[in-house]
Amino acid sequence: MKPLAALIPAFALLAGGCAAAQEPAASTPPAVVPSSGDSPTLVVAISVDQLSSDLFEQYRAHYTGGLARLLDGAVFPNGYQAQAATETCPGHSTILTGFYPANTGIIANGWADFTVARDNKEIYCAEDPAGVPQQSEERFVASSINLLVPTLGGRLKAVSPGSRNVAISGKDRAALMMAGPTADAIFWWTGKGFGNFGASGPSASVDRVNAQVAATLASGAPALPVPSYCDSRSIPFAVGERTVGTGSFVLTADDGRGFLASPRSDSAVLDIAEGLVAEHALGGRGVVDVLSISLSAADYVGHGYGTNGVESCITVASIDRELGDFFAALDARGTDYVVVLTADHGGLDIPERAIAQGAPDARRVDPILAPEAVGARISEAMGFDVPALAGDSPFGDVYVHPLVPAERHAEVLSMAQGLYEAHPDVAQTYTSAQIMEVDIPAGDPRGWSLVERLRASHYPGRSGDLLVLLQPEVTPIPDPGSYIATHGSPWDYDRRVPILFWRPGIANFEQSLPIVTPDILPTLMGVLGMPAAEGLDGVCRDIVAGAESSCE
Repeated sequence: MKPLAALIPAFALLAGGCAAAQEPAASTPPAVVPSSGDSPTLVVAISVDQLSSDLFEQYRAHYTGGLARLLDGAVFPNGYQAQAATETCPGHSTILTGFYPANTGIIANGWADFTVARDNKEIYCAEDPAGVPQQSEERFVASSINLLVPTLGGRLKAVSPGSRNVAISGKDRAALMMAGPTADAIFWWTGKGFGNFGASGPSASVDRVNAQVAATLASGAPALPVPSYCDSRSIPFAVGERTVGTGSFVLTADDGRGFLASPRSDSAVLDIAEGLVAEHALGGRGVVDVLSISLSAADYVGHGYGTNGVESCITVASIDRELGDFFAALDARGTDYVVVLTADHGGLDIPERAIAQGAPDARRVDPILAPEAVGARISEAMGFDVPALAGDSPFGDVYVHPLVPAERHAEVLSMAQGLYEAHPDVAQTYTSAQIMEVDIPAGDPRGWSLVERLRASHYPGRSGDLLVLLQPEVTPIPDPGSYIATHGSPWDYDRRVPILFWRPGIANFEQSLPIVTPDILPTLMGVLGMPAAEGLDGVCRDIVAGAESSCE
C-alpha cells in the first residue's frame, strides 16, 4: 500500500482519521413556517475564508463599503472558531449548524479510512466515498454526506418546503458545508468557471459570469489598483525560490488558478450571488430563504503570499468594495434581509516576514517531524518491516499504520509521543483516548485548555490516533512551494474570527465578550422568530441593543 502522503488528492490540504459512526448531540427541528411581518425574509450568510480577527482589524479604519456597513450593526470582534481544527471544511461546518466539528463530523479537510476499497485511502471532507465519478477527469463525487447535522437551510425546508437554500463559493467544501444536503441551487469554481451542482437547472447569472471569466482568462488582465493605505505593505520578501509582498495580481492568459487566487474570483462570486437573488426571488416570496456565500480569495492569497503583504491588503480592500455593491443591489430590491459575516479560520503570516516584524520565534517546521520520518524511526527501533505511522503533515492527525499489529498499537503511540514531544517545534501531543476523556467544552473559549480545543473537533474513527500540536508561530510547511503559509493550529491567530450581524434599522453596538461560530445558527433562529433548537453547542446571542431581545 502507498504511504498516506502519496494518496492525498491535489484538491485540498488534508488531515486524517478512519471512518466510524457516532451519534451527534440531539437536536430538535424548529416548528415554524413562513416569516413573520417583522422578521427578515432572507438570510445572507457570508464566510470570508481565512479572514482572521487580526486581518479584519488591521484595515478597519479604511473600510468604506460593505465591511463598513456591517460595522454599523451588531459587532462581535472576539469571535472564535474555538476548536483546534481550524481548516476550511470544519470551520464552514460550524457556521450554520450550531455545532462544533466534534458533532458535525467534519474534523478536517480530509481524513484517512484504510477500510475503503480503493488505493487512495484519503476521504475528502466533501466527497461521497461510495460515489462513482461520471467522467474520467473527475476525482470524486462532491457531496455533503459526511456532514452529520442539519444546516439552517435544512431546518427551514423541513417545516417550510417552499424555503429556498442557495449557496455559491470558490470552493466546493465551503458551499456544501454551509448549505448541507438540501440545497436547491449550489455553485462553485471548477477550474475555468463556476459549475452548477444543484437541482434547480441552468442559471443565466452563472452563464453570464462564466462568459466574462472565459474572456478574462483568454486575454489575461493587468495589475489591480493598489489602495494608498496598502503602499506601506509593499515590501519584498524572499521565500524559497519566490519573492512575495509586492504583487498586484497581474493575470496571465489561461491561468485559472491565478484567477481563483485573486480578488477577481470574489467579485465573480458576488456577481453570481446578486443574480441568484433575482433568479430565485430570494426573500421575495413570503417565506424565509437562505443565501450562503463563501469568498475564497483571501485564503488562497494567504497561502500563496502570506497575510501581511500588499497582496492581502488589496484583497481585503476589494472585499469591502464588492460587498458594498452587493448590499446596495439587495437594498434596491427592497428585500428585508439579515446578514451575518464571519470566517472559517484565521491564518499565520510567512515566518520570513514575521521575523523581520518582531516575531523572533517564527520559523518553519523541522521536516523530521513528518509522520513518515517519525514512523521510520519507530519501525527501526521496534523491529517492524512495515510503516509505523501514517499522516500527511508534521502536525494534526497522525495514525498508527494499519499494518502494525494491534497488540503493539499502544507501544507505537507511546514511542511516537515521546519522539514528538522531545522536539522543540512541538508543544504537546494527545492520543485519541486522552482527548475523549474530556467533555466537549462550553463557555468562554479563551480559557479552554489545548485538550479541550482538540475535543471540540475530535470525532473518533475519523480523527487521528495521535494529535500533534506545534509551538505557536511554527509554520507547518517545511519547504515552501506554491503554498508558503497556512493555518490549522489551536492558537488564537487561527481561532479568532470576526462575527458581525446587520439588518436594516439595527442599532449599532460592539460587544467585546467572546462568541463562537456555533452561536450563529441559534442567533439567526432568534432573529427569525424560530423556537430554540435543543442540544446545540451554540447559544443565541442578542443582537438588539435595547430592552427587547432577539433571543426571546
